[in-house]
Amino acid sequence: MNKLSSILLGCAVVFVSACSSVFDKHIEYEYVEPSNYPVLKGIGYAPLSSQPGTSDTEKMLMAIKASKLEAFRELAEQVYGHKIASNLTVERAVAGSDQLQGQVQGIIRGAKVIKSYAVGDVYATEVELDMKRVFDLYITEVKPRKVKRVTYY
Repeated sequence: MNKLSSILLGCAVVFVSACSSVFDKHIEYEYVEPSNYPVLKGIGYAPLSSQPGTSDTEKMLMAIKASKLEAFRELAEQVYGHKIASNLTVERAVAGSDQLQGQVQGIIRGAKVIKSYAVGDVYATEVELDMKRVFDLYITEVKPRKVKRVTYY
């Protein structure tokens, strides 16, 4: 029985060590691509008359910038969501103070301005974010992949 145990132990050691040192492997990867790409849209508005500036042209330029920032903020809300902070003080079952804060933070790459125009005293800017373009930008930077096939030899 002792001789049989030694033989089995020896075979097990050879088998385990052979798998790790004799065999090598080649891994093939493929890139993962989503089945569809949504197009996100955002519209930003800014009042012309309340913009800082000494002339109508300066006010219009400031309104253009403000409406563009608002449109990009709307895109960031869709991509990243809102961070909401709230604070409520209650004393003797009566609400004392109530505060609510919202914040949006993110990076928007690949968006483009579709239209920028004035409507009465308001300037509007429409932007669009094609997720196919975002995916292409992401692929060039990160290169996500999954294992396609593993070949041992």
